[in-house]
Amino acid sequence: MMKIATALLATIALATVNALDNGLGLTPQMGWNSWNFYACNINETVIMDTAKAMVSNGMADAGYKYVNIDDCWAGGRYPNGTVYADPTNFPNGIKYVADYVHSLGLKIGIYTDAGTETCQKRVGSYGYEINDAQTYAEWGIDYVKEDWCYATLENPQQRYQVMANALNSTGRQIFFSLCDWGYLSPWTFGMSVGNSWRTTPDIKDNWDSMLANLMAQAPITSFSGIGGWNDPDMLEVGNGGMSNIEYTSHFSLWSLLNAPLIAGCDLINIDDETLQILTAPEVIAVNQDPLGVQGSLVKSFNGGLQQIWAKPMSDGSRAVVLFNTDTNPASIQLSWADIWLVPSQQATVRDLWAQSDLGVYTSSFESTNLISPHGCIMLSISPSSSDSSN
Repeated sequence: MMKIATALLATIALATVNALDNGLGLTPQMGWNSWNFYACNINETVIMDTAKAMVSNGMADAGYKYVNIDDCWAGGRYPNGTVYADPTNFPNGIKYVADYVHSLGLKIGIYTDAGTETCQKRVGSYGYEINDAQTYAEWGIDYVKEDWCYATLENPQQRYQVMANALNSTGRQIFFSLCDWGYLSPWTFGMSVGNSWRTTPDIKDNWDSMLANLMAQAPITSFSGIGGWNDPDMLEVGNGGMSNIEYTSHFSLWSLLNAPLIAGCDLINIDDETLQILTAPEVIAVNQDPLGVQGSLVKSFNGGLQQIWAKPMSDGSRAVVLFNTDTNPASIQLSWADIWLVPSQQATVRDLWAQSDLGVYTSSFESTNLISPHGCIMLSISPSSSDSSN
């Protein structure tokens, strides 16, 4: 029991390391980003209609608050260096869009690049960080994502620190999202510079890409915590390249990882199944748990075809994903010892997707139904007494 408790306390301690002191990122950010669905085909109507949809479809109530404009919004710079929006797609300017988003009770984010140009050849912020940060603050921007195109000769920690200092000097609270795709291990310095940091290449809307980004998190879970989060990239849920079973696994695992929950689909025309996945309350609660400990891969079977991911929760329970990566149905047995519980402990097992208790179990749990190919079961394991090693 003492060994279990010591291991758990060590895990929790790693989630409380010093972070960028801007008061943000106390839980992983939730919102929407334009890139995965719209790419460069954005305009002020798309952004404003998406914000309106987030409120009307219940996503705002579920916790999604950032409406993030990705690449292709910028039109250029005035002679004095001030950046301006593309006059065709954003004829009223970014502040106009920001004011509308704020009027709905939401927050707005914008995209830039640490290099001289963005990935889509719009103006980057290199050498203009102070100017751009002040402009963003004047527009009412709440979130900045800074990419890494045309900056590869730079040191990312040093370059991102320039923008971090510029944002903090504005006097406005602005969430800072680093996006160097894992170049030079941003998880080793990200906590002191930003509120989240990309750990992987861009995600694609397919199973192999999602799985690759997931597995890249396994060795770096200790670098994430309150104030700053590992970011395996945005959600592809609803974009059509995977099945809803696979999207459910995607969302379950991103939630357990304390990954940013940034939707990337068409929210204006969202279907009911996608909306149900993105707004699952008990799954989101795992992601937003105030303890801030990132979930980790605690056990795998059959060469990794079946996996157990778990994290401790602030109420003393454990959140668990039993994940079947195989193309065949499979059964997975969960032992209490794998999730920092005393083996003889009785615990209530709850299905977080069904929002229903499955019963009280001792020592272990195994689903009565096989787990679908590429599917998962997401559980809460709540000890029945105070003797829970927490």
